[in-house]
Amino acid sequence: MLEMRGIRKRFGKVEVLQGVDLEVRAGEVHALLGENGAGKSTLMKVLCGIIEASDGEIRIDGQERSFTSYDEAIGAGIGIVFQEFSLIPYLTAVENMFLAREVTNGLGMLDRKAMRDRAQAILKQLDVELPLTIPVSRLSIAEQQFVEIAKALSLDARILVLDEPTATLTPNEVERLFKVIRELRRNGVAIVFISHHLEEIFEICDRITVLRDGEYIGTCDVADVDNDRLVEMMVGRRIDQSFPPKPAIARDADRVLEVEDLQLDRDGPISSFDLRRGEILGFAGLVGSGRTETALALLGAHPYQRCRMKLNGQAVRFSEPADGLAAGIGLLPENRKEQGLITSFSILRNISINNYRKYRKRGVFIDLAKELTATVDAMEQVSVKANSPNDRLDILSGGNQQKVVVARWINHDMKILIVDEPTRGIDVGAKAEIYLLIRQLTAMGCSIIMISSELPEIIGMCDRVCVFQGGGIVATVEGEDITSERIMTYATTANPEPASRCKATDQ
Repeated sequence: MLEMRGIRKRFGKVEVLQGVDLEVRAGEVHALLGENGAGKSTLMKVLCGIIEASDGEIRIDGQERSFTSYDEAIGAGIGIVFQEFSLIPYLTAVENMFLAREVTNGLGMLDRKAMRDRAQAILKQLDVELPLTIPVSRLSIAEQQFVEIAKALSLDARILVLDEPTATLTPNEVERLFKVIRELRRNGVAIVFISHHLEEIFEICDRITVLRDGEYIGTCDVADVDNDRLVEMMVGRRIDQSFPPKPAIARDADRVLEVEDLQLDRDGPISSFDLRRGEILGFAGLVGSGRTETALALLGAHPYQRCRMKLNGQAVRFSEPADGLAAGIGLLPENRKEQGLITSFSILRNISINNYRKYRKRGVFIDLAKELTATVDAMEQVSVKANSPNDRLDILSGGNQQKVVVARWINHDMKILIVDEPTRGIDVGAKAEIYLLIRQLTAMGCSIIMISSELPEIIGMCDRVCVFQGGGIVATVEGEDITSERIMTYATTANPEPASRCKATDQ
């Protein structure tokens, strides 16, 4: 159904696609894999008319086609779920789904009921319920992801591109999406599936095409490869271990953060926990369980009813994030695009933005040479792929943008770092690098709170895990008890058995 031959794309002197081929059959789920910056999203934007190729051809049903806009691609039966949300935050889910394709009645007026009924039918197909009459900015990240997916499904596309559609979804939500994908496959839709979760590739995909640094590496059947072979194709080397070893936390390690009686809502549960020096403390639970809200409340970035908090034994209370920053607490947010970055700024400015005190010269000037050196060092530590530190952030891939956020905190002298979904949209090679960096930070005495929807990440990285449900902590697990079965039992059981508060033991 789809053939892309010899696709090339240059941005200035940089060739980001170097003669890439892709062939997708009707009724096939075709994986497109590669590291961040490999060219996957660029290739799909060429297909959808968002970016014009420098060379190459596109054929649909054997007919050569060329699109100068996404509207033309939609007209040809192509739909895409973008890696970065393309929603307008102050419009509702229904208004976003039918933007520029509004349904009208015989008088030319908006038929809001028809659009709402169509939206509800698509969301029912996805087995998802979400409010349709409020701005999408008030929805959770996972709910916004489903709006993006529903928006693409509303096109009734014959060729559907899913670029990281599961990045913010829980395992149950992923399975709902896969059920819809299987139905679309049975109906003859050609699906291009981009994901950094290799286990999803083996579950849902039929064939795989791999790109590396803008070059076509090869195409194979899913049945003919294993996880290690795919990783080697993507990164050009073998990655033998995903998670660095967990060092033992000293029994007498200082408690750098102590939180008592934290209550987010008036009638909500009360949580208490502490964090030791050099420790990675996991926050696990389903989406909406209160993990992120609890972390933001510590910084004064989310309202709460009551809380007592000590930092290095001293009572503190932060009314805004700047207070937490001044005290040495950093945040890598869940939504990097809206909360973590200024995409119209350069890489250098984004890494430096909360660190300019380090570069002062004679009190009022900025030591530009020192700033540049520190920025380059931080970029190299997390392997940011860019031509220059002065590149605008919005020309980087989503994964490289995430690395810039990590680089900022490496460049900052923080004592506690909250990382919320730290590897969302990050490829398998870069994940291993970030995991190692996080462990290196703890070896230097930094303490980490890690929030993640990926249980293997929680299990592989965390020394203790606080499990959330219904807005508060219901249990803590540590040592050999950090298993997916134990965590999910506490996260999903209606009335979990009483468990210890998330406090470190002295054993």
